[in-house]
Amino acid sequence: MSAAAQAIPAMGPVAACESLGVSRASLHRLRNPPPPLPEPRRRPSPPRALTAEERVTVLGHLHAERFQDRSPAEVYSTLLDEGVYCCSIRTLYRILAGEGEVRERRDQLTHPPYQKPQLLATGPNQLWSWDITKLLGPAKWTYFYLYVILDVFSRYVVGWMVADREGKELARQFIAATCGKQQIALGQLTIHADRGSSMTSKPVALLLADLGVTKTHSRPHVSDDNPFSESHFKTLKYRPEFPDRFGSKEHARGFCQQFFPWYNTEHHHSGLGLLTPEVVHTRRAEHVRGLRQHTLDAAFAAHPERFVRKPPQPPSLPTEVWINPPPKPESAPSDSEKKAQ
Repeated sequence: MSAAAQAIPAMGPVAACESLGVSRASLHRLRNPPPPLPEPRRRPSPPRALTAEERVTVLGHLHAERFQDRSPAEVYSTLLDEGVYCCSIRTLYRILAGEGEVRERRDQLTHPPYQKPQLLATGPNQLWSWDITKLLGPAKWTYFYLYVILDVFSRYVVGWMVADREGKELARQFIAATCGKQQIALGQLTIHADRGSSMTSKPVALLLADLGVTKTHSRPHVSDDNPFSESHFKTLKYRPEFPDRFGSKEHARGFCQQFFPWYNTEHHHSGLGLLTPEVVHTRRAEHVRGLRQHTLDAAFAAHPERFVRKPPQPPSLPTEVWINPPPKPESAPSDSEKKAQ
């Protein structure tokens, strides 16, 4: 840049910049530097502000031992009753803030960090999800409570119960009966639920410990940590025959006695390759898929022109089901991507 400035008298500024490859704007700034910025003006003290001596007096009152656990409003009121006025309550706060003495002094409840549940099922009776939903009763503010345990891998409802109330002892009996019906062995099963009072109750925890069942819970205020039970309840309540209200507990049980056999044995689940939960839970999925493949092969042999891309295949069944799957690792960039970068 200095060489360009020295060459200006002989060559002129344009030729000097072009010959040396220097920006003309940079050369102009070098020859004509901008004036220094003026120092910012200090804000004058308002005429009504407290003097330094008055601020020291106010801090002396605030730091007094009798006021160490009092708020500025209490300090202001007490001094005013004693015939002393220093400043307003807002000014007391402003002075404390200037000294860095305004903060929450009470002990605040801090929640422990909750780990995100990451649960995997590769077969039936490895991971269950259970929850309780309300069914509207015959009158306002009356409910019946539907307990449902769902196998996460097969979506099979392994147990359900309708009760007048939600209770920890009912939940304990319900889980114990369901584990006995499915012949759950020690260390075989994990049960996942949200953090309702029945789910986190001591009787349920002791029962699961006796049965050798691992229990996990959703994180507080997280709506998608128990997605399979929530999705099942949506299927239940969106059925055309689901009533607005149930007239009695027997009415609710009668509806469930029709719904759950349909759901387990007739409902072709989109998450199961259009198989029914019972087929997957009883490990007959490969047999049924083989029969479907045989039917599709016959259709392809009869009219191959109708299948343009490839021979038809039945929808596949997932080999693993996750609650909150771990993030997939980023794949390494290909050679073409590296060249583009």
